[in-house]
Amino acid sequence: MLFSVEDFKETRRAAVTELGDALRELVERATATEMPAGDLLAAAAEIRAVAGRLGERVRGRSTPASADDLLGRVRMYNPVTGGGSALAPPLRIETAGGTSIGWCTLGLAFEGPPRFAHGGVSAMLLDQILGHAVVASGNPGMTVRLDTAYRAPVPLLTPLRLTAEVVAVEGRRVTATGTIATAAEPDTILVTAFGKFMGLRPEQTRRLFGPVLQAEA
Repeated sequence: MLFSVEDFKETRRAAVTELGDALRELVERATATEMPAGDLLAAAAEIRAVAGRLGERVRGRSTPASADDLLGRVRMYNPVTGGGSALAPPLRIETAGGTSIGWCTLGLAFEGPPRFAHGGVSAMLLDQILGHAVVASGNPGMTVRLDTAYRAPVPLLTPLRLTAEVVAVEGRRVTATGTIATAAEPDTILVTAFGKFMGLRPEQTRRLFGPVLQAEA
């Protein structure tokens, strides 16, 4: 029985997501655990053994992940939305009526001040959802400026709701705004963001991403 490239990718994406789920659980448990030091050392040895097996076959900086589809905007290891990333919450995003809306819950691994998320994590989440809105508007570009205003701390272990929309397009320059609130109180804004994005010229795309695009082809 023959399998298509897409069948391979779907099978691999499912496996990558399963591993990502396990890693996120591990990170959260490792952050919250109060087990004795001996148990921590034993766990560290087991984890290093698994890491060694995973490291037997790895990709380089210019080699795209085999589960990804760059042109289809599938990025399994994106540190905000990637199902395979141990770093991602992950953030789930949908776009409707010109507004991108995202949901996630930040665990203890994202703690800055006690009980609340690190401010840099809020900026990362907002950069991602603003970029999503920019792409959804048909004007893809890279972040050139991101201004955040923190009105109140973002609580951990609490479902969050993010929004973003494009407010201006001037040639290759795109402006978008975004917010973070809790899902329970979406009208009480905790963090706001104002972002500037710039569309790339063909020569800039080739210079920055040429090796990766060639490897995928």
